[in-house]
This record gives sequence, structure tokens and C-alpha cells, in this order.
Amino acid sequence: MIEIQNLSFKYGKKLVLSNITMKLEAGKIYGLLGENGVGKTTLLKIISGLQKPSEGKCIVNNENPFNRTPSFLSKVFYLPEDLEFIQLDMTLRQFVKQNSPFYTGFDHKKCEAIVKDFDIDANKKLNKLSHGQTKKAAIAFALATNADLLLMDEPSNGLDIPSKTMFRKVMAEYCNDETCAIISTHQVRDLENLIDPIIILDNQAVLLNASLETISQKLYFGLETTIPEHALYFEPTLGGTLCVSENYQNRESKVNLEGLFNASMKNKDKIKQLFI
Repeated sequence: MIEIQNLSFKYGKKLVLSNITMKLEAGKIYGLLGENGVGKTTLLKIISGLQKPSEGKCIVNNENPFNRTPSFLSKVFYLPEDLEFIQLDMTLRQFVKQNSPFYTGFDHKKCEAIVKDFDIDANKKLNKLSHGQTKKAAIAFALATNADLLLMDEPSNGLDIPSKTMFRKVMAEYCNDETCAIISTHQVRDLENLIDPIIILDNQAVLLNASLETISQKLYFGLETTIPEHALYFEPTLGGTLCVSENYQNRESKVNLEGLFNASMKNKDKIKQLFI
């Protein structure tokens, strides 16, 4: 689906991404994590064809995204955090009628179903909707395109708790084995039980790219009464101290995404060593 080799990108003289290499497969919803300024949005723009790598290559379904051919654009949808493209003086129904022909697989019934799930007023002008309603309208359109590649930048920002729950539901329901989705987020708790594998960007490079299964094999996440000597990260909670440690004893545990991220930021060399 996506092949990235020795990819680097600069804004002027500022290096944003450096020598990134990875492959992403269909049938998965990738979580793209990282602190502000590490290049998450830039990477999504390169994959969608909105930015050109300074060096290296990015190939999506055997095409160079930056060529922006009709065949490529009809099967890729990029949902930016900034929703200016949809905040228009038209209703959602009008927006769908105007823009759906650009996507050969657009499913109007799916769009109506998601609009109903999200409880969006499709007859109200988009620029009169609240930010949360606008975000839900954009998500409904994005999923209805049936794009092979779906790129989302902070999609849960602005959603209330019920809407975040519904977002996870519609993502799980409408993404399939032929779809690859990449979700860039700071709100990892919003996307637990949805994103897998996990990609963590740091200092212009990929710090970790692994499935939850692999992560749980190599790291142990647990509530402890005492902090293990070799804990990679620990955090007091109401039920005990959340500790992230190397899984020497092959114990089973559920990956805590916030714990994983914090452990990765504090132990970058160790994480690289574990997940090479």
C-alpha cells in the first residue's frame, strides 16, 4: 500500500523529517503519535501528495503521490485538522452532491447512515454548524468516499464524549481489509481499541513502528504497589502505580498508549533497541 524509503523533508533550511523508511499495509488503522513539531502533519501531506519529499521516495499503490493523478486522488482522502475546506456557505447535502463525483467509490447510503449516527443536520449550512458538528460532517464525507487510503489529522479534536465513541464505532465498522487508515493524534485515549499498529515519530525520525501484539510481547504494562527497579516509566494512579517495563517474564498485559508514549519519550535508545 505505502512504501517510504530514505525520505527526508525540509522547510527551507529546517529539517523536519530525516531518512524515514517504512511500509504500511492495507487492512490496518495506524496511530501516528508524536510531540508537536516532529513532522506528523508533514508526513500525512507527503503521503497525500500535498508536499514533495526533499529526498527519498514515497510510493502509494505504485504511484508517486506528488504527481496527483486522477486515479490517485480518487482513492485517497486527507482530512486535515483545519476544516476550512468544508466550512462553506452550503449544506452537507450540497457539499456531497458537488464533491462526491471526484471519488469513484463514493457511497451515498453510507454517508446518510453516518450522518444519522452522528445526528448531523444535513440541511443546515456548514458554516453555521458548531465545530464539533462540522468535524462530524467532514468525517462522514471522508468515510463515504470509500478511499483506499484515509489520512486523518486529529479527527477527535472538538468532539464530545458521545461523538468520540461514535467515531470509534464508524471507523471500526467502515474500514475494511482493503483500506489503510492513518490517524495522527495527541488524544491517544480517544483512540484506544481502534488504532493498531502504532507509529511514534521523534526528532525527525521513526522511533517505533509496531503492532500492539508486538508491543505487548516486549513491554509489560501493569499497576504495581512498588516501582520495579528497571521501570521505563511510572505514573501514580488511583489504583496503584502504572509501570511500563521490559517484559522479561513474558507476562500478558494490555498496552496503555499514554504509558507507551511517555516511556518511549523517556527511553528513546532503549525503545529503538527493542523494536528494531
